[in-house]
Amino acid sequence: MRKKIVAGNWKMNTELESAIRLAAEIDEKTAHSSAHIDDVEIILFPPFPFIHETMEVINTERIKVGAQTCATEESGAYTGEVSAKMIASLQATHILVGHSERRQYYHEDSTILLKKAQATLNHHLTPVFCLGENLEQRKSNKHLQVIEQQLEEVIFKFSKQDFQKFIIAYEPVWAIGTGETASPEQAQEVHAFIRKLIGQKYDNKTADNMSILYGGSVKPGNANELFSQPDIDGGLIGGASLKSDDFLAIIESY
Repeated sequence: MRKKIVAGNWKMNTELESAIRLAAEIDEKTAHSSAHIDDVEIILFPPFPFIHETMEVINTERIKVGAQTCATEESGAYTGEVSAKMIASLQATHILVGHSERRQYYHEDSTILLKKAQATLNHHLTPVFCLGENLEQRKSNKHLQVIEQQLEEVIFKFSKQDFQKFIIAYEPVWAIGTGETASPEQAQEVHAFIRKLIGQKYDNKTADNMSILYGGSVKPGNANELFSQPDIDGGLIGGASLKSDDFLAIIESY
C-alpha cells in the first residue's frame, strides 16, 4: 500500500525563533489532532540552518525532517555548499531534488540532478524528486513529453532497487504563484501518466507502490479534492506549510 505523505517546504522563510515556534506548533497540533492521521507521513523541509533546531522540538518518530537541496559533491573546496553527508549527520531523512525553483533560478539540469539524487542515496536518505512543466509547455500541449523526459534523464537511470527508494513530487510550475489553477483532473492526468511510465520502465508493482505527491499550490480548501484522486498520494506544500493551522488542515484532509 502506498504511503500517504504531506511535506512542508518552508523555502527561504522563517528565522531561528519563528522556525522553532512553527515546528513546535506543528508537532503539538498533529499530536492532538482528532482526525485519523496516524497513517500520514509528515515531512518538514526547513532552511539548512534550522534543521537541527527543528528536530529538537518535534517527535521525529512521527514527523521527519529533510533538506531543501544538497551539493553534488561529498566534500571539498565548495564554499557555501552543503553535502548529503552533512545532512545525514544531522539525522535528517529526506532531500528535495530538482525543485522547480532550483531548476529555474539556479539552472540545475538533469546532469546536476542525477548527481544530487545519487549523493542522496549514497547516504541512505530519501530523495524527493520534483518534476513539472512550465506554462508555455502546458499551453503547447507538451507537458507529458516534458514529464517523460525529466523522468528518463534522472530517476529512470537508477536500478529498480534504488528507484523504489524515491518519492516523486509533480509540480505544475505554471500553477504556482501565477494566478493559474490546475484542476484536480489535470493533476490526476499527470500523476496517472507518471505511474504508467513507471510500470513500463520497471513493473506494475513498483508503479503501484510509488508515492507521487502534488505540489501545485495545495491549500486547505482544495486538499481534499486533490487527495481524493486515485493517483495523488499527498502533497508537497509551500506557503500553507508556514501556518500550522493550514498545514494541519491539509494533513487532516485525508
